Amino acid sequence: MSSLAVGKAETAAGTTPGTAQSRPPLRRRIALVPTITLLLGALYCLLPVAWVVIAATKSGSELFSTFTFLPGSGFADNLSDLSAYRDGVYWEWMGNSALYAGLGALLSTVVSAFSGYALAIYRFPGREALFNVLLAGVLMPPVILAIPQYLLLAKVDLTDSYLGVLLPQLLSPYGVYLSRIYAAAAVPADVVEAGRMDGAGEWRIFTRVALPMMVPGMVTVFLFQFVAIWNNFLLPYIMLSDDEKFPITLGLFTLLEQGANTPALYTLVITGAFLAVLPLVALFLVIQRFWSLDLLSGAVKS
Repeated sequence: MSSLAVGKAETAAGTTPGTAQSRPPLRRRIALVPTITLLLGALYCLLPVAWVVIAATKSGSELFSTFTFLPGSGFADNLSDLSAYRDGVYWEWMGNSALYAGLGALLSTVVSAFSGYALAIYRFPGREALFNVLLAGVLMPPVILAIPQYLLLAKVDLTDSYLGVLLPQLLSPYGVYLSRIYAAAAVPADVVEAGRMDGAGEWRIFTRVALPMMVPGMVTVFLFQFVAIWNNFLLPYIMLSDDEKFPITLGLFTLLEQGANTPALYTLVITGAFLAVLPLVALFLVIQRFWSLDLLSGAVKS
C-alpha cells in the first residue's frame, strides 16, 4: 500500500509531457485570443501604409513590374518630379491643408473650450436641450451637412474661398461634447466658487483657473479636429473650384484623375500620399508627448 502511494506521488510530482497537467491552462489560452485579434487588426491596418511607403520608392517602370513589398530606387526622382509638377503646386496644396487644419483646429478648439465650459459650469434654461441638439450633431454624418453648408455660404458669396472651407469647421459637436464632459470632471465647482468669493471675474476664472485644468482635453480636441480637417475631402470638393486653393486630399484626387490618361502620374500620387501622412504622424507624436507630460504634472499637483 505504501509503495503504491509513493508511486502515485512521484507520478504527480514529475508529470510527463503531454499530460493534462503539463498543458497550458485553458484560461491562459483564452487570454491569447484578444492579443491575436489585435495583432491581426494591426496587420490589416499597417499593410496599406507599408505598401504606400514602399511604392513611393519605386519608379514608374518598377511600380508594376517588381514584387509589391520590394523597395525601389526612384524615391529621389519621384520627389523631384512631384516638386516640379506645375511649378510646385503640390506644396501649395500642402500649405493650404496646413492652413485649413491648423487654423481651423485651433479656432474649433477655442470654441469647444468656451462652449463645453459654459455647459458644464453654468445653469441656465434650455441647457440640456441645447446639449441634446449638440449630441444629435455628433450623430449626423458630415456628408449630409456639406450641401446645406454650401448653399448657406453661397448666399454670402463665400464659396471658392478659404473662409468657405474654414467656417464650417469652427463648430465641432463632438469637440463641444468632449469639452463639456472633460470640464465637468476636471474643473471642481468648489474651485470656481472660491474664485468668485475672492473677487475674480468669470473671464479670469476661466482663463486662469479652469483652462489650465482643461488643457489635456483640449489637446485631444485639437488633435481630433486637425486630423478630421486634414483628411476632409467632400467639403473642399463642393466649396472650391480654384485648384490653387485645394487641400492635399482634393489635389491628390485631381492628380489621380489625370493619371488615368497619364500612367506616369501614378508615382507622383503615391509619393504625394506618403508625404501627406508625415505631418499627421509628426503631430501625433508631439502632442502625445505633451499630453502625457501634462497629465503627469496634473497628477503630481493633485
